[in-house]
Amino acid sequence: MPSANKTLRRLPSVDKVLMQPDVKKLLQSFPREVVVEGIRQVLSDKRRALRSGRRTAAKVTGKDIKAALGSWMLPSIRRVINATGVVVHTNLGRAPLAPEVAKAVAEVGAAYTNLEMDLKTGKRGSRTDAIRGILCERTGAEDALVVNNNAAAVYLTLKTLASGREVVVSRGELVEIGGSFRIPDVMAASGARLVEVGTTNKTRVDDYEKAIGPDTALILKVHRSNFELVGFTQEASVSELSAVARKHRIPLVMDMGCGTLLDRLPPEMGAGPTVKGILAEGADLVCFSGDKLLGGPQSGILLGKKELIGSLSKDPMARALRVGKLTLAGLWATLALYRGGDRGAHAVPVVGMMLAKPGDLKKRAEKLKTAIGRIGGAGARVVPTVGQVGGGAMPLVELEGFGVALKVKKVQDLIKRLRDQDPPVLARLQQDQVILDVRTVLDDEQLGLLARAVRRAME
Repeated sequence: MPSANKTLRRLPSVDKVLMQPDVKKLLQSFPREVVVEGIRQVLSDKRRALRSGRRTAAKVTGKDIKAALGSWMLPSIRRVINATGVVVHTNLGRAPLAPEVAKAVAEVGAAYTNLEMDLKTGKRGSRTDAIRGILCERTGAEDALVVNNNAAAVYLTLKTLASGREVVVSRGELVEIGGSFRIPDVMAASGARLVEVGTTNKTRVDDYEKAIGPDTALILKVHRSNFELVGFTQEASVSELSAVARKHRIPLVMDMGCGTLLDRLPPEMGAGPTVKGILAEGADLVCFSGDKLLGGPQSGILLGKKELIGSLSKDPMARALRVGKLTLAGLWATLALYRGGDRGAHAVPVVGMMLAKPGDLKKRAEKLKTAIGRIGGAGARVVPTVGQVGGGAMPLVELEGFGVALKVKKVQDLIKRLRDQDPPVLARLQQDQVILDVRTVLDDEQLGLLARAVRRAME
């Protein structure tokens, strides 16, 4: 420790470092205040290292300061390369936007907009007008409302339509999703009273019928998007519950969690519900995330009867939960891609990645393998992979694809070195190998960046 104390005393002052020729050069590229902050950061790091017993030089160089400034000025949210094979990856920001959508967001963000102005009349308008038309066009709903996420959509619905009253829900649908978001907790926060019916594995139409009384505000059906019940099970369909709701003159609300605007899903992905299908079966109100299977920006979309949407729009919490111009621009541009049928929908990255054919993925994996080459005797090889939809959607669906396997002695070290690259690379471990699943590598540009990142990390 005596040598550490001696080094601590020898650390220069900020003013002294500023007088160094190599630091004066930095002042030509950076404001003085920024350089001073960089010096303080370097000195602080050196003091921390010495006090913890690590050795470090007392001298502070311009190179040290430039490195500190690079780290300090690096954005906290950065683009990364997703080589995990998980399409809707919550930790990685869920759905990446299509280039056309990103361009639309950038154009709106860099200018004034007609967000709340009717350009025809010159009078104040509603920001919902910007998105209502295309949402109703794509889904057949009477009306639409957009809030900041699906949890907000569920909360606003329960608060507005059922505060102080009862909501009937199947015990098998009292779900918890990421971040400890639980249906019973949201219901309690909204002021609605939960009425559980049926059992965990079986809930019949009669169970709902028997639970409805004079204080029942609505029936809530929740899609189990992040788990499946298998075996001895039974649940009431939307059409069956719609008949019950109409009989008692109460709304049927469907929380889809994640909704797709595709007309149908491929057989290998199962018969998952679509937004159009749920509305056609008789749901009065449906809500889902805009940044999961839809493939747009984070948002919560509410669709359904005009009277119900109107009530939600007038609630004071609707203003607290509303979205801004960037979200609306991104959502509109994403929905516009669906106007092009299957081809247009494939331009939405999430849809394109989910529906990518194994043969095409194998070709991309071969291309990545060639670009990586052999490094230090640890060659890359093409292997079959199993991807996931992710985002709490379709938990049993397996996406057959291809990727590149890297076999090294210290796989955890390689995983960390890949994260340290620019851009960072997220891969996955499988049987002591690092797997780079090409399904979620967005384009050929990212494929090239990924190959270079792998070479740097392995060298």
